[in-house]
Formats: sequence, structure tokens, C-alpha cells
Amino acid sequence: MKKLADIVWRIVRALPALVLAPLLSALALVALAAADLAGRFRRRPPLGPARAADNGAASIVIPNWNGRDLLEKYLPSVVEATKNNPAHEVIVVDNGSTDGSADYVRRNFPTVRLLALERNLGFGGGCNAGVAAARNGVVVLLNSDMRVEPDFLAPLLAGFSDERVFSVSCQIFFSDPNKRREETGLTLGWWENGGLRVSHRLDEAITERYPCLYGGGGSCAVDRAKFLELGGFDEVLAPFYLEDADLGYRAWKRGWTVFYEPRSVVYHEHRGTIGKRFREEEIQAVLKKNFLLFAWKNIHEWRRLAPHFFFTAAGVMVSSFFGDSPERPNLRGLWRAVKQLPGAIRSRARGRRQAAIDDTEAFRRPLGGYFRDRFQTAEPAREPLNVLFFSPYPICPPTHGGGVFMYQTTRELARLCRLHLLVLIDHAWEGPPHSELAAECASAEFLIRPAHQRREMGALAPHSVREFRHADIEWIFHREIYLRRIDVVQLEYTALGQYACEFERIPCVLFEHDIYFQSIARGLPFLRGATARWKARYEYLRALRYELKMLGRLDRIQVCSDANARTLLEFAPELKDRIDDGLRAGIDTASYEFRLEGREPDTMLFVGSFRHVPNQEGLKWFTERVLPLVLERRPRARLVVVGSEPPPRHALPHTEAIELRGFVEDVREPLGRYAVFVCPILRGSGMRVKLLEAFAAGIPVVSTRLGAEGLAEEDGTLCALADDAAGFAGRIVELLDQPERARGLAERARAEVERKKDMRVMTALLAESYRGAVKAKRARATRALEPASQASTSRAR
Repeated sequence: MKKLADIVWRIVRALPALVLAPLLSALALVALAAADLAGRFRRRPPLGPARAADNGAASIVIPNWNGRDLLEKYLPSVVEATKNNPAHEVIVVDNGSTDGSADYVRRNFPTVRLLALERNLGFGGGCNAGVAAARNGVVVLLNSDMRVEPDFLAPLLAGFSDERVFSVSCQIFFSDPNKRREETGLTLGWWENGGLRVSHRLDEAITERYPCLYGGGGSCAVDRAKFLELGGFDEVLAPFYLEDADLGYRAWKRGWTVFYEPRSVVYHEHRGTIGKRFREEEIQAVLKKNFLLFAWKNIHEWRRLAPHFFFTAAGVMVSSFFGDSPERPNLRGLWRAVKQLPGAIRSRARGRRQAAIDDTEAFRRPLGGYFRDRFQTAEPAREPLNVLFFSPYPICPPTHGGGVFMYQTTRELARLCRLHLLVLIDHAWEGPPHSELAAECASAEFLIRPAHQRREMGALAPHSVREFRHADIEWIFHREIYLRRIDVVQLEYTALGQYACEFERIPCVLFEHDIYFQSIARGLPFLRGATARWKARYEYLRALRYELKMLGRLDRIQVCSDANARTLLEFAPELKDRIDDGLRAGIDTASYEFRLEGREPDTMLFVGSFRHVPNQEGLKWFTERVLPLVLERRPRARLVVVGSEPPPRHALPHTEAIELRGFVEDVREPLGRYAVFVCPILRGSGMRVKLLEAFAAGIPVVSTRLGAEGLAEEDGTLCALADDAAGFAGRIVELLDQPERARGLAERARAEVERKKDMRVMTALLAESYRGAVKAKRARATRALEPASQASTSRAR
């Protein structure tokens, strides 16, 4: 009964929200739509040219309300920091305090300008008044509970280095070093589930000026002229919170930039004023109201704004039933926002007039990669190119085929460009084996792959893609592009294609080690049970949708073979001019000793990483179906299995003809030792690097046609081919019985690899393709800017 009563009480309590949330959301939607429609008939005045701020001196503005105790503690550090330049000034804006703050400042700080207001204008209003009164071109906004380092001003002022800079933010520490740094000054924001999300990043790798979404209202410097042009902090967001994010976002939309400067250090006693004078419930209500108003006044793309109202109404109803949550609106916040709807509409109209770019671009530019692309790549690329090589798996030791391709490519590429590695690993111990490779590269970053953030019921993205989707990965990806001054992004495997960006000047290139949707389709016949087949078909549809859409964002697509290229073109013929075959799927032929003599008789070699399901299935098929047929004709024959994470011995047929060697440090040793190489692969996609290695080492090969895809199409040219168990066994016995035939296959295969698949030759072509892609992309971006530049010049006249 108690549970039933609780449910009834929840429903009764939620009834007002269930009725009012859709109505209030619809009211706001209609009002904004009508305002936008009316705005279409108004002429937008041209935006004026940006001018760099005079950064010779700063005006420091400190808003204060009944914070005398804080001024006593922290104002001296601010005054001390200005003594080296008489042009600096400190302005305390007193918001009608009743605790004697104004008299205290007059008596104890004669060099500080006091702006005493008759009433409390709130944080934003006080800052606006202070900026208007300031004498210098750069104004530093500080909370009254901020203590500053003596040298904090110089890095801030240096940040105003060009005409686009609007704001430069300090690095924030808490006064209590044991307190978790929820606030750092390195801000970011994104649009998710119909609303703005903001946070601070703690990243000690960033030691230079770096783009961010906004400068904290109590810990940043602003260009005074630009601040006043935007109208300062918007009073519709009073009394506090989110004014700074709103202002920073408007600055980005205006076409300006915002930076975080880690060398300018301040210390914050968090919520030194607000937290003492407002209840947490009141603070949260203001926050929820302001997050709604942010969307209503700033988001002009209706593809973002329309879903916002659905999420708002739904969020209010869920909160009324289950209780408040930080990421959801509530009825109180929605009601407050609707009451300020007229002010939001006025701000929205002003924002539309001032915007130089759209919302999508405004959210992109604060990201390191997009900032680098938009603002740092206008000039021709310098040699050698900076290439970011991004791998979802460890490269060293190369325990699987893709690892071999990546390892040998990076070794060669490091000689031809400035190569920067970004490698995802699962455990810390997987990083050190890369030390030799890392020493050859310009930089190497190893990130322990974070666990997937949440389960997504009915998600449209394939499972293998969601495994590598995480905000931390995206952050470091963009950080490396910015800090390393990247010219080309090389992505490995389909799953990392999700990080391909719509850059204007930086090419994004993907190596499709295999075609994911094709691999799934080829595995369908091997699945047992209706449920497994249904899941695989669903994954196939998700993979097909994702892969084709993702590939359209890439500048170049590298594939293993012409067969893979043909498959992609069947589904997406528009990719014809962007697919490269012959740049990645190769090996360093010279490092493999070509050995025809001295091999152990009657031996067969299987090589593969057993994390890869096709290798597991191939070995199972071979040991159960093929090996018994071979033993009937060659009783002394023996199968040697080499590869990481092999199956347990009891999982294989009980026979002394199978030897499990498992992982070996150097695969070239078994390749040069045994008599016949077997590749019984039944499904998958791409090119088997183990066949290339076998060809280079001189061991004759028997393979399925799918296993030799992209390398051999005819039986007996480079290797023996068979797809049924009897035929496969027969080809093995023939090679064991006919050494001269085996020798001929091996010699032709080695010659083919030397001619077409040598990694040194291929990587030289790869580096050249990078140069061509960079040149072409930057030329297109320059041509695209010319009409806009001409139009701007015409308006100025």
C-alpha cells in the first residue's frame, strides 16, 4: 500500500507540471518563431571591422556586494600586482553594500577607484558599470574572492595579440589545495539533448594559450571596446551565473576568439559571496532559468532549437515526478524563464544582428582542432608536414595484421614528416613497448581508453563505434591537433572515423583496415540461432548507415585492395575520386629473409591474433575439417599455431599433430622455419598482412579465396587457393609432395610483394599524397574566402 500511495502522491504532485510544461514550452516556441519571422524583414546592418585592443595597461574591475571581509583578504594582492605600471588601475564597483565596504576601500586603498552604486545591479550590472568607467583598452574582471599571483597580468595582456581576440581567461586554483578543482578556467561547451552543457577541463598538458568557450566572469580579461559593442553581460540573466558563458558564446558568434591562459594564475574561494547569501535551492533555480534563456536568446538554428522545447517539456515533467536533477529543467525554472521571455526576444534579435557565424560554427571554433584549422593554417604548409597518426589499438608489439601495417607505416613515415602518435591503450603496461617507435616520432601520447560513458538503448551507431566514443578521447584529439600544429590527420580503422572533422584546411584521412559492414555480412552464414542472426543483421544496418555517412566527411580514404575499393564504390559511387589503393597495405620486404631451403618437412603454419574472431573460426574449421584429411595422406604432418591469445589446448581436437606456440616476439622466425603457410579465413574484409609476410619470407601459401582477397585471384599464380575442406587439404599435400611447384609459388609471390607492396615505396607515395591533399584543401579554402572578402570590401566602400 505504501508503494501505491507513493506513486499516487507523485502523480498528484506532478499534475501541474504535466499540464503547464507543454503549454509554457509551446508559448516560448511560438513567441521565438514569430520574432524570427519578423526579423527576416528587417535589414541587418553590416558588421564593423575588428580592431586590436591596446594592451599596454589594464583596468581591473572588482564587483562587490557586502563583501568587505573578502576585500580585506584579497584586494591587497590585486593592488600589489599593478604596481609595476602606473597606467594600470583598479576599480571596485560597490553594488549598494550595507556592510561598509565602500568606506573601507576609501580609507585603506587611496589608489583604488571606487564606483559606488546606489542599488545592487547584480554581478553582470556591476561589471558592466565598471567596464564603462574603465580607462584602458583591456579590462580584467575579478570576483571579490580572488587572490592573484603578482605576475598574473602580463600573460593576460600578451594574449591580446590580434584584432580577433575578445577575452583571455586566467587559470583558477582554489584557495584550499585539497579541494577538487571543479573550476579551472579552461572552459568548454557543447549542445546536447536540446540544451547547453558547460564544464571546466583540468589538463596539465596545456601550458600555452589555448582556445576555450568563455572566460570566467570573475577571472578573465576582455577587450573593452568589444565588450561594450556586444552590450556587456546580459541583464536578462540576472542576478548571477551563466552571464560569462553567454557573453563568450556571443563573442564567438561575432567572429572573435576567446582564450585560456594557464600562465596567469588566480586563486578562488568558490562562491565566496553568492554561496553565503543564497540558498542552494535558489541558486539552482536561477541556473535552470538561465540555461533555458541561453537557448532562447542565442540559438538561431532551428534544427537545434526545435528539439530544445521537446526536451524542456519532457525534462520538467520527469523532474516533477522523479525529483530534480542538475541536467534537467524544472517547473520553477521554466516559469521564471517564461516571465523573462520579452527580454530574451530582444536579446535574441540583437544577437542575430551581431552574429557573423552560425551556431554550429560557434560551437566548433573553441575546440582545439577547429581553431587550428580556422585560424592557424591560412599560409602554405611548411615542410616537413606535421601528421597526427591516431590509432585505436596498441601498435607495438605488432601482434595482429593491422598492427603490422601501422608499425611499418609509422617507422617509414617518421623519416618523411614530423609524426605525432596518439594511441589508445587498455592498460598502462601497453605504453612502454612503444618506446623505440616513440623515439623516432616528434611526439607520442598514450591514452588509456575510457570506458564507454553509458548504455544507449536503440542507438543508431554500431557497437564497435560506441566503444571508442568518449568526451576525453575527443578532447585529447583536438588538443593534439592544436598543440602539435597538425597539418594532416591520419585515422586508423572505421571506428575512429567518427572523429573526422569538417575542417577547411586540414585533411582528414582514414585507413579502412577492413570494410566493417562487409565483414558483418560475410559472418552471417556462420551464426547459429535466430537471435544472433537478428542482432547481426541489425548491426549490419547500423554499420552500413554509419560507415557510408562517415566516409563522406573524409578527404581521402585508404583501402587495402582494389576489391575493397570496388565494394565501397558499389554503395557510394560519389567517393570515386577520394579512394586510394596501394598506400598502406604493405610490408618492409627487405626485413624478411627470403628462404627456400632448410624448412622443416611436413609442417604447416597458422599465424593470427586470436582476439580476431575470423582467426578463431578459421583455425576451428581447419583443425576439424581440413587437418584430418591432410593426416590421412601425410600421417607425419604437423600444424604449428602462432599468435597472441591462442585458444586453450582443450578447445582444439585431441591430436599430437597440433602444436600451440602462442605469441612469438618475431614472426619472421616461424615464417622462415616451416614448410607451408595456411590461411583458412572464411569471413572478414581487408587484406591479410600475414600473407604478405609469408610471401616475403618465401614460405608457399595455401589460402581460401577470401583470405587472399586483394592479393591473388587465380589458383597457382602466387599461392594455392581452395574454399572447401577437401580442396584445401589437397593443395597442402600437393605443395608438400612437389617442392619445385612450392618453390615457384614462393618466388613469384616474393617478386610481387617487392614490386607492389614494399612499405618504403608505398610510404613515400603516402607522404606525397598528404602534400597533395593539404595543397588542394587549402587552395579550395582560399578560393571560398575570395567572394566573402570582395563582398566585405564592397560593403566597406
